Amino acid sequence: MTKHVVIIGAGIVGAATAIELLRDGHAVTIVEPGQPGGRQAASYGNSGWLSPASIIPMSMPGLWKKVPGMMADPAGPLAIRWHHILRLAPWLLRFVAAGATVAKVERTAGILSTLLHDAPERHEKLAQEIDRADLILRKGLIYAYPDRAAFDAEALAWSLRRKNGVAFRELSPAELHAVEPNLDRRYSFGVIVEKGGHCVDPGGYVAAIVAHAVGLGAKLIRAKVTGFELTGQKLTAVQTETNAIVCDRAVIAAGIHSKDLATLAGDTVPLESERGYHVVIHRDIAKGTMPIMPGDGKMGNNPTLAGLRIAGQVELATSSDEPDWARADILLRHAKRTYSDLLTPFDESRIDRWMGHRPSTPDGLPVIGRSSRTADIVYAFGHGHVGLATGPVTGCLVADLIAGRPSPIDLTAFSASRF
Repeated sequence: MTKHVVIIGAGIVGAATAIELLRDGHAVTIVEPGQPGGRQAASYGNSGWLSPASIIPMSMPGLWKKVPGMMADPAGPLAIRWHHILRLAPWLLRFVAAGATVAKVERTAGILSTLLHDAPERHEKLAQEIDRADLILRKGLIYAYPDRAAFDAEALAWSLRRKNGVAFRELSPAELHAVEPNLDRRYSFGVIVEKGGHCVDPGGYVAAIVAHAVGLGAKLIRAKVTGFELTGQKLTAVQTETNAIVCDRAVIAAGIHSKDLATLAGDTVPLESERGYHVVIHRDIAKGTMPIMPGDGKMGNNPTLAGLRIAGQVELATSSDEPDWARADILLRHAKRTYSDLLTPFDESRIDRWMGHRPSTPDGLPVIGRSSRTADIVYAFGHGHVGLATGPVTGCLVADLIAGRPSPIDLTAFSASRF
C-alpha cells in the first residue's frame, strides 16, 4: 500500500531515503529549510570517506585517562567549551562508559559493520543511478603511520577490523610513497583498505541525489518542521512554520536538529553536536592524489574537486556557538606536516574553512527505528562520524520499516528506547 511520506531533512540520509521510498512507489515530500547539499549541512563538510573500516567507535578502553590531557592540549583532537561542561556531563559519562571495556567496543564495532561493510558499493550504485558516477571513486583508502610501532599501537582497532571482515594490505615505505608521492617522508609504514572509496564532492553529491528524487516525482519544500499532528496514535500531518503537510508517515532525518523533533515524537535521545571542521587547499597548491588518514593526525584527507580537503577535530559545544577557527588552523598545520609540497609558503587566503555539526549519540550508534509515540514516525539520525557512508543503507532500512518488510539486520541496537 502506497503512502505519503514526509522526510524531514535533505542530508545524505534523507536524500537516500527519498530514493528508496520512491522506488517502493510512495509519494514523497522532502522538507528542508536550507539548500540540499549546502554549507549548513554535515553532509556537505565531512571528509568524504566511504570506508568499511570506519567501525571503530570514538570511545575506547582507557579513554577516560586521556581526556584531561587532550582537553588541556590546545592543539589536541578534542575540545570542550568549558561553559557547557555541566550540560554535557551526562553525555560524556555515557560516552566514556560505552567504550569502557574491550567487550563493549567489540559489540559496537560488530553493529557498525552491519551498516558499513558494503558502503562503497552502495554509493557506487547510487551514483550511477543518479548519473553522477564521477563523484564516487574506488581507489582505496590509505592509513599512514610514521613507523610500524605506531601502527602496532592501534592493534585493538585493526584486530576489530580484521575480525569484522575488513580486508587491508600493508604497504612498505616504497609502496606507500609510490601511491602518494607527495606524502612526507617521515611516514614509513601504511595500510590500504582497497575496498574503500571516497566522494569528491559530498555537497554536490547530496544535491544531485535530491534533484534526482525530485525528477522522479518527490516534492521539495523549503521550510522548518515544528511538530506533528496526531489523532490518537495515527500521524495525520507534519507541521511546518508556514503550514501543515498532510501525510501518512514521517521520517526524522534532520541531523543535529532531530533531537527536538524526537522529543515531540515521544523519545528523549542524548544527541549532541560533535562539531567538526575542515579546510580545503586549492588544487593548484596541494597535489594529494589518494585519500589518506595520517596516524599522528587522525584527520581524513581527501582530494576533492575543489582541492585537498582536510577534515577532523571533535569540539563539543552547542549548535549555536560561534566556530573556533583555531580548530581549522590545527588541521592546516597537520596538512603542512603531512604533504611535502605544502612546505613551500603559499597564499593561505585561498584556504576554505568550514565547521559543521556531527549528530552524535554517546554510544556511537545511530538511531534507526519507530518512535515511541507512534509507529508512523520513523527515526534515521545520529550517525556521527559515519553519516555519509551509511546514508544508502539507512535509506533501505527505513524503506523496509515503512513497507512493513522484515529488516535484513537486527535494529534493536539502534532503537531510541536504548536510552
